[in-house]
Amino acid sequence: MLWILAIAVGLIVALASRGSLANLAGLRFRWPWLLVVAVGVREVIVFSPLSKLDGAQYAYVVSLGVIVLWTLWHFQRLPGVVLVSIGSLSNLLVVVANGGHMPVAAGIARTQLQGILLVRGTIGQYTLMGPDTHLNQLGDWISLPPLPAGYSPGDILIAVGIAAVIVIGSHRRAESKIGSAEPQDV
Repeated sequence: MLWILAIAVGLIVALASRGSLANLAGLRFRWPWLLVVAVGVREVIVFSPLSKLDGAQYAYVVSLGVIVLWTLWHFQRLPGVVLVSIGSLSNLLVVVANGGHMPVAAGIARTQLQGILLVRGTIGQYTLMGPDTHLNQLGDWISLPPLPAGYSPGDILIAVGIAAVIVIGSHRRAESKIGSAEPQDV
């Protein structure tokens, strides 16, 4: 939900600042399907019954790692993606430090997953934050009403980064094609 809100805010700011959707559409990505698959796997693991399966957290870790690598690969092409990289890396660090699980504050756990996390302690990629979890300050402890879930500082950075990529991308002209017939200054 936060990412959809980030996209909407990015588009509104881009249009309000006289950005061009054509410029945004002209952005070129390397292997865009890789990002789509990684985000898709992440979302399926988070929001489906697969989250209850043992080992689902490892697919979550791999998808976060792919997202970090993809964004690092696009630093030069997408100004603003650095925030997405930092946020994704932050989430990856806390998840790896906790054996594939994202720590969730008790207050957030009451509202997420129908409160089941409070009873079970761990569900899929989520674990209840406590003295035995690591890097809790990077876990899911931020509430953003009226949004229904809890978020980590990494999630917030990712959302700001997505909006920044959209705004900046709407003001950039499409890249020229390499190898065109026109000579280029060296």
